[in-house]
Amino acid sequence: MIEDQLLICKFKLGSGDALRRIYEKYKNDLLKLAVSLVNDVNAAEDVVQDVFVSFAQTGSRIRPTGNLRKYLVTCAANRIRNRHRDQTRHQTSGIEKAAGAPCEHRSPEQWAILSEELALLSSAMARIPYEQREVVSLHVEGAMTFREIAAIQNASINTVQGRYRYGTAKLRSLLNGELRHEAGE
Repeated sequence: MIEDQLLICKFKLGSGDALRRIYEKYKNDLLKLAVSLVNDVNAAEDVVQDVFVSFAQTGSRIRPTGNLRKYLVTCAANRIRNRHRDQTRHQTSGIEKAAGAPCEHRSPEQWAILSEELALLSSAMARIPYEQREVVSLHVEGAMTFREIAAIQNASINTVQGRYRYGTAKLRSLLNGELRHEAGE
């Protein structure tokens, strides 16, 4: 948190290095959140890029006292919500499958297993209502509290907790069904 405050102060003074450090520090967190919400790596990368471009343009107005990670997560969630609303309004086609970014520390066999697990999870996430998907993703990937999510969604805490509960139950049901189907039961 102190490092973030220092980075914000340096950025406000015009340091490009501070902006680069903020980007490097939070891009993967925002990308994981965005992928879990839009289920499309390319669209998620676009959202993250948009968030940081906007941050670079308006970051001089940010106070160095807040939580930078939560601020950026909220920006990403709002962009994704707007994107989802626009897609729904224009009735665009469905969500495409996400593909994970490779990590050099895994064997090909581990990547095959992770790829299958990611495909199952992505498919299950795409099948739950968007509001539930958003709550689950913000809580799990964004590390946000239900109170913070309620403020973003303009809903009560009880509604957000219900969305989380129903979303995770639906995910469990879908994933258990997929696993049983994969096992040939």
